[in-house]
Amino acid sequence: MKVKDVMHKGVDWVSPDTPITEIAKLMQGHDIGCIPIGQDDRLIGMVTDRDLVCKGLASKDFNSARTTARDVMTEGIHCCREDDDLTKAIHHMETLKIRRLPVINKSKRMVGMISLGDVGHFAGDDLLSQCVKSVSAHH
Repeated sequence: MKVKDVMHKGVDWVSPDTPITEIAKLMQGHDIGCIPIGQDDRLIGMVTDRDLVCKGLASKDFNSARTTARDVMTEGIHCCREDDDLTKAIHHMETLKIRRLPVINKSKRMVGMISLGDVGHFAGDDLLSQCVKSVSAHH
């Protein structure tokens, strides 16, 4: 099975200057836990719900009116290709201990996102169990 058969399609990204209040509303409205961050037509990071709490709300100088994606995002981005085997993408998620992975096409354009939930619907029980244990392990 290929990643493109499992992924969520049509994922959007926001700029690093996007206020975190807008990011939180996007997450709530779409029932998602992360938003990719892009600049100059390329992905540069990711903001997760955990980033909003740990790097935003819990920070000493937190100001919801001034805090942007740039302030809380995890820089750098890991992704997989839509034509990758699902098993390869799952192992990539395990190695990185991440729950979500952007999907790009041959032109390096983001075309979707794969999450543990997607894996749960399509992967075999052994592969799913292995992935959940690896991704959920304490860092």
